[in-house]
Amino acid sequence: MIQWRSGVVVQQRSGWAGAREYAARLDSGETVRALGYVDVVGELAPGTRVLLNTTALERGLGTGGLAIVVAAPDALPRPVPEVTAVPGHLVKARYTPSQTMVLGVDEQDSAHHAVLRDADDLAGLPVVVADLHSALPAIVAGARAVEPAVVVAYVMTDGGALPLDFSRTVAGLRDAGWLAASITVGQAHGGDLEAVTVHTGLLAARHVVGADLVVVAQGPGNLGTGTRWGFSGTSAGEAVNAAGVLHGRPVCALRVSQADRRERHRGLSHHSRTAYGRVALVAADVPVPVLPGAFGQLVRAQAHELCAGTAGRLAAHDVSCDGLDAALRAVPVPLSTMGRAYQDDRAGFLASAVAGRFAAALLSGAGP
Repeated sequence: MIQWRSGVVVQQRSGWAGAREYAARLDSGETVRALGYVDVVGELAPGTRVLLNTTALERGLGTGGLAIVVAAPDALPRPVPEVTAVPGHLVKARYTPSQTMVLGVDEQDSAHHAVLRDADDLAGLPVVVADLHSALPAIVAGARAVEPAVVVAYVMTDGGALPLDFSRTVAGLRDAGWLAASITVGQAHGGDLEAVTVHTGLLAARHVVGADLVVVAQGPGNLGTGTRWGFSGTSAGEAVNAAGVLHGRPVCALRVSQADRRERHRGLSHHSRTAYGRVALVAADVPVPVLPGAFGQLVRAQAHELCAGTAGRLAAHDVSCDGLDAALRAVPVPLSTMGRAYQDDRAGFLASAVAGRFAAALLSGAGP
């Protein structure tokens, strides 16, 4: 069910990459935050009448909790003269009113098709997999603490936001030179490269981008239902499998929290237990943050218990957090996870950073 509202753009509040946030006044007189994508609706001037999807906003949800500009009926973007002028034939967000056509790095019209047609090997490329999008900057910070010039590609799956332009994090990391490229896979779209699957996304990172290290995570706005299996982060386990079957080196970034009010996410999250312990089926490394005090001992015990229960498939590695606070403070984008800043949930960011540190150490031969 979709809640439709009409209104008028009052002002542009902010903008990044291909996204713009507006203040829009509804016909009821209420002013709401509204997000518009430039590729979809163009640049909107104050006074422009807009059609809005307010479904998630009216439910008060964190995921999708903005009014989304569907169209500006009286100010439509100029149409492309011929459909053939639009490159590619990959349709993403298929059979929705917002479906878009893109050029896939792996499709026949791509300049990289010949490279990827028979590509089947990541040749040991470290692939760090995370449950939450918010882990991305911390993972990269940990990697750069070991190898400052490391070439990192980000593969965004479709468990959260579909348009990559929604992510201020990716825009900021790209602007700062911390990411060499973003690759959107599945129904996600808007990356520097588009790919059909996680598998071709990983292969493109290796053979097209020339990445030293890849991070795979869903876009912002993960979905969970408080059940064992009903959460979008199960895709983390599937990404581990993709990396393993392509002869990469899967590295599992643990989801850890010392501040989450939900018991299932305190310490080692049940998302990590399920995704890595049950969904993932190939050998993978699990960097465990060496945290102080009783909480650190709890996380270490939980992580080692997880790995011990997989008959050697998951290998736990205790990794020091020394120096990572400084590395995280140097991140060029705000650190925030589930509405909590770095100082509110330090352990969560350190758990992601040690995954990056471990993966980068593999490049120099310092890892196990």
